[in-house]
Amino acid sequence: MAPHICQLCNTSRAQILRPKNHARICAPCFIDIFEREIAETITSTNLFQPGERIAIGASGGKDSTVLASVLKTLNDRHAWGLDLVLLSIDEGITGYRDHSLDAVKRNSVEYDLPLKIVSYEELYGWSMDQVVAQIGKKGNCTYCGVFRRQALDRGAAMLGVGHVVTGHNADDVAETVLMNLLRGDLPRLGRATSILTSTPSATMSKTDSEAKGGEVTITNVKRSKPLMYAYEKEIVMYAHYKKLDYFSTECIYSPEAFRGSARTLIKNLERIRPESILDVVRSGIDMAKLVPNAEGQPKGAVEAVVRNEVEDEAEGGCGGSNAKEVVSEMAQMEQKLRQDERAEEAGTETEIKLPSKVLDGQRPDRDVNPDLLPVAALTTHIQGQTHGRQAQTDGQQLPSDIRTVTIRTKQEKKSSRKATRDAPPPKQKLGQCERCGYLSSQAVCKACMLLEGLNKARPRTGIEVG
Repeated sequence: MAPHICQLCNTSRAQILRPKNHARICAPCFIDIFEREIAETITSTNLFQPGERIAIGASGGKDSTVLASVLKTLNDRHAWGLDLVLLSIDEGITGYRDHSLDAVKRNSVEYDLPLKIVSYEELYGWSMDQVVAQIGKKGNCTYCGVFRRQALDRGAAMLGVGHVVTGHNADDVAETVLMNLLRGDLPRLGRATSILTSTPSATMSKTDSEAKGGEVTITNVKRSKPLMYAYEKEIVMYAHYKKLDYFSTECIYSPEAFRGSARTLIKNLERIRPESILDVVRSGIDMAKLVPNAEGQPKGAVEAVVRNEVEDEAEGGCGGSNAKEVVSEMAQMEQKLRQDERAEEAGTETEIKLPSKVLDGQRPDRDVNPDLLPVAALTTHIQGQTHGRQAQTDGQQLPSDIRTVTIRTKQEKKSSRKATRDAPPPKQKLGQCERCGYLSSQAVCKACMLLEGLNKARPRTGIEVG
């Protein structure tokens, strides 16, 4: 059987079958198109600013090594003027991280990039070997993940860098989407599927930045994933054909992690249908738009409503008076349904007022025995104080024929303890940890809570056996 010819240059023999589109291409064409796709991702999303200082999260593995190589190449080729530095985290895992850091040091010399290494021992007083010896292998990835995220921000602040790039690829993002779905943690999809994440402090105005003297703190560091749409297999092939120096051994503590189960499922899906990885990523992006925001509305819902209204006005509605009447009836029905929903949430019912027409000398709305009226004619307004006055709901004035009557319900008779227990949790606000100053929605961040648990079991004095 004759060898396949590269579908791009039509001259060289095809060496690679791309997972994305099943194209058969040669190695030089693959390297070129891989770099052009990463450049397109960076430019289309405006990840970097000219002259910006960027810290590359370098672990010594294939992803971070390829990221450093590609960014160095593209920065020189397109004259972006980026100031690139390598930032490594030493978790203190003997037999794993010490060897990978050797690869990072070699890459620092080869690419002529400065290197900063920050260790867990330096920041927290604990290495991962000590943490695992204390808590065991189950749940150790939780400690490492929390510590590592904060260590990256602290290392960037030490370097005066406000932007950290990581080597997360499409497989990693697909695994994270799947993990969030399996755990029912949809609110995290927004950060997991976003190519650029930043905190409110990272988006502060130029005036605020100048007031702080331009200093970078651990609460205003943003992160991005330039390799978000690159397959892991293609990253391995790029490193192979470019002959990059990287460390390929897996962490000795990671087999116990939940991510391993998600990775196995993703790899099985890729084996059946290679395009499924990007499909999972895109589905995660779409689902993240449906997650309610702080106001309780799905993200993008406001834009969709505005867009639909503009389109309806541009098209002139449905085009006829009968259609306008139907639309009016539908609008009234929707308004009625919304009022019923608000009434149900507030614990109220709408009073149905009978006509004020006099029948046989009686006014049904006054003289009829209320015990004979249907239950719907009474209105329960929990915690309301609108008796004898016109009721208002959510700031909207109800029609004159709708009234609310305050009555005591069983729910009001329950103890305040149960009412407090059943009350919805208060909305969390992003602030800073009162102990370390790191970004947190609680008074104490998760890293400090984990460290508190570890330090409680640590002996105060050492014992020497002589």
